[in-house]
Formats: sequence, structure tokens, C-alpha cells
Amino acid sequence: MPRRPRIAAVVTIYHKYAHAQHIVDRFLEGYGWNGRHHRPEMDLVALYVDQVGENDLSRDRAERFPSMTIYPTIRETLTQGGDALDVDGVLLIGEHGNYPTNGKGQRLFPRYEFFREIVEVFRESGRSVPVFNDKHLSWKWEWCREMVDTAQEMGFPMLAGSSLPVTWRTPSLDMPYGAPVTEAVCVACGGIDGGDIHALETLQCMVERREGGETGVRWLRAYRGDAFWQAHHEGVWSRELFESAMSRSHTLTPSRSGFNNPFPTIDDLKKIVEDPIAYVYEHHDGLRSSMLLLNGLVQDFNFAASIEGRDAPFSTQMYLPMPPARTTLANFFSPQVHHIERLFLTGEPSYPVERTLLTSGLVIAGVDSLAEEQRQVETPHLDIAYVAPEESTYWRS
Repeated sequence: MPRRPRIAAVVTIYHKYAHAQHIVDRFLEGYGWNGRHHRPEMDLVALYVDQVGENDLSRDRAERFPSMTIYPTIRETLTQGGDALDVDGVLLIGEHGNYPTNGKGQRLFPRYEFFREIVEVFRESGRSVPVFNDKHLSWKWEWCREMVDTAQEMGFPMLAGSSLPVTWRTPSLDMPYGAPVTEAVCVACGGIDGGDIHALETLQCMVERREGGETGVRWLRAYRGDAFWQAHHEGVWSRELFESAMSRSHTLTPSRSGFNNPFPTIDDLKKIVEDPIAYVYEHHDGLRSSMLLLNGLVQDFNFAASIEGRDAPFSTQMYLPMPPARTTLANFFSPQVHHIERLFLTGEPSYPVERTLLTSGLVIAGVDSLAEEQRQVETPHLDIAYVAPEESTYWRS
């Protein structure tokens, strides 16, 4: 019998509902998939946890799964206490934990620092293995670029990003491949340097399928507070697409504006949403994309786009179970783990890491624009062109 692949996990913290718990537990326990309980065709044998608190679960998991060993350093985790790399894949989960926040509001998760230590073991061992990085790559652009460049130079496959592109959709559809998209809007929830990556990936996994593929982003401008409402009034983003995306929400806050009209008026919106945020950006081929964070109005991620030759907007929702089920069930991690498994088994990412490189850069540009009095930020470094796979990768079963 061929040896089963062995996987290592490098995580910031491992407590209930942390991303490490959702992802690592699925490799240990298995998860529901296609109506059955699925157990990954690999073994998670080594774990590094950077911060261990009173609510830590990693020690419990090590007792329950004696095939997994917790190591005190990243190097020992990847070598299983030996002298050279001794695993076939690495999970890098740098989300949650007690880490500082800078003046721009970015949480300084050590994803890049962990990645550097992982790569150091690769170099010294003379071989490398596939790596998965959860959510955006880093809070610093130069580090994001270096991570992707390093993977390409050393020749190891890398998958990254959040669960939004691969979760269920309602309705269950994908952007027609090669569609002439002219504008796209996402109405979502969440904060900067956290929820924004989910909304940006909602946009990107759809618009990257457009005619000509992804061309990169020329500039980005953020709007917040009164500037957001002024931009909404001036039509900086399509009102029709805004309402189409909003209509897909399962959590739309009810409005008292009319007995037969649940849609909020502009006055209702201003009362419901205390801190609206938008990132508006232009791609090199002229496509305009707008990410709207409207906490208080919705608690989900909704997409709409204009397609040339089509009268009505094209719209759907990237479905995450409504709170509190979003936290307790978190089934949207199952399709993400499915794609991570595929990476480790085949060495082929389901979608290009360039998507996450671009969305990571958009997060950083959005935060920079907000920190610089909401001015337009030129983004020549986001000249990132790539072609998305034609096969859809979201959860359709």
C-alpha cells in the first residue's frame, strides 16, 4: 500500500471557532461531504501553535489523536523533530490570536513570518511541498509579493484565500465564462483588514471569469461615513446593482419606510448603517468594481454585475449560514478543506494564487486610502494579470 500523505499545521491559536479549529479539526475528524462523512486521504501528524491560552483545544486533540504530535517550533513541526523536511503538505493558518494592531487598523498576524520559517526548512532540506495560506497573505504588500514569488521560484504549489469563493451560492450559479462584464458590486458585512477580504474575494472570484480574464487594478479609492453617502448619491456605483445585490441578502434589516416595500430608503440606510465603507477600484480593462461594507443592514455577502447585452443584473449570494449558525456550524469551511485536500493530493491548486495576491493588495490599498483621508490610491503594483480556470470551484452539491 502506498504511504498516506502526512500533513503539518502551523497556526496562530487553536480554540473553539478559530479558523485553526475549523480547518485542522476537519483533517483530524473528517467532515460531511456529498451526503456522507468524508475522511481526508492523509494524516495530520504535526502541529505548531503559536499562542496557547486557557481555552486551547490543541492539547485535547493531541490526546485524542496520538498520531499527531505538537512541537515547540515551526522547524521541528515540519521535520517531525528530525533534521529535514518530513511532511508532504503544510497548512498555514494565521488567523485569530492576541497580536498587535497598527495605526491603520491592520492586525499584524505573523503569516509572512511563519511562511519564511517554513521556506527556510524547504531550502535546507533541498525539497518543498504544497502550502495552503488561510485568508489574505499579509498586511504588508512587499511581503505578499515575496510569498508568491518565493513559491514560484522554488516551484512549490500554493493555494490561498478565504472560504467565500468556494462556499454555496443562492442561487447556485457562476459567472458565465468569458462574459463581457462592465461593472460589479458586492454588498457585504465586516470590517477593514478582515471582513473586506471576504467581500473582495466575492467580487474577484466572479469578475476574473470575464472576457479576457483578469487584467489587474489601476487605482482604488475608499469612502467612509458622509463621503460614502455622497458617493452613493452621485452614482459612483450603480444604484441598480446595489439594489440587486441587496435583494439577494437573507439578513436584510427590515425597513419601516413602507408597508409593502421592504427596501430601505436612503434615510433608512443612514439610520441603519452607522459606519458605511466602500472600496471602489478600476481594473486595467475598464471594469469598475465596488465593495460596500454595510454593517447593520446585512450579515452576508451578495454580488451583482452588469453584463453587456443582458437587460437585468446578474446576481447571487455567497451563502454563509446566518448568525449564530455561521459560527457554530461553519460548513463553508468544508469546501475550502476539500480544495486543500486536492492541493495536497495532486499538487495542483484549484485556482491561481494570483487571485489572493490581488485581493491581498486590494485590502492593503483600501486600508491605505482610508488612512490617507480617503484619497485615490494608484496601484501600479497590482498589475496582476491571470486567467481563471473555466471549471467552477464553488460548492454545488
